[in-house]
Amino acid sequence: MSRKPQSRKSQSRKPRNSNARKTFAALALVAAVGLLAIAAVQMLGDDKKPAKNTAAATETNPAYAQLAKMARRDAHDPLALGRADAPVVLVEYSDFQCPFCKVFATKVEPRLIADYVDQGVLRIEWRSMAIFGAESEDASRAAWAAGQQGKFWEYHRALFEHAPEKKNTGAFTRDKLVELAGAAGVPDVGKFRADLESPAATAAVRSDVNEGIGIGVNSTPAFLVNGRPILGAQPLEQFRATIDAAAKAAERDSE
Repeated sequence: MSRKPQSRKSQSRKPRNSNARKTFAALALVAAVGLLAIAAVQMLGDDKKPAKNTAAATETNPAYAQLAKMARRDAHDPLALGRADAPVVLVEYSDFQCPFCKVFATKVEPRLIADYVDQGVLRIEWRSMAIFGAESEDASRAAWAAGQQGKFWEYHRALFEHAPEKKNTGAFTRDKLVELAGAAGVPDVGKFRADLESPAATAAVRSDVNEGIGIGVNSTPAFLVNGRPILGAQPLEQFRATIDAAAKAAERDSE
């Protein structure tokens, strides 16, 4: 994955962020090596169609149990939606400049929220897999900042509605990100600006990128459904089949 080098002007204008951006770029080029990475890559190949034996595979594959530990289940996580104790957790690794992430966010995710999250069956946990450059990183920090005021999901929706067709072409400038905060109902825009620029925002996004790379995620969107990987903006039926199977397995485990 290649990136155009920043101009001297942009480096001098925002020196505080240049090191963080170099770190993100380096992380995006690193392929993680290890059991979970290998397991994830191997398992992604069988997710093209919903499998009839999904529940059995979820129960018997030990790598799924390890990947399921990626779910944080933090009741106070502003970047999560749904009950912390929901039987199924979908962890979403996504980039706001990724066109396939936009397809999932605008076409599939609203149906999952209505049919599963609102019914107490599913919890969705966002991870900022900001791998497509400076504007991805800025958008992810801005989304985190909106989350500090309880408006992550409203801001998430606004970002994907305004996501560019081409990456890093000025759609997510700082001024535009602040403008979207107002449109998303973020109450304190001054605080939003400060949080967007904060080391805490950079650290939060960097942690998500590290986590994704650590389990072998090198493209977006990528998902874990109770540890079972799904790669790409698959059809709604794919997610339904996997969530239903995971819910049934969780019900049996609780008996």
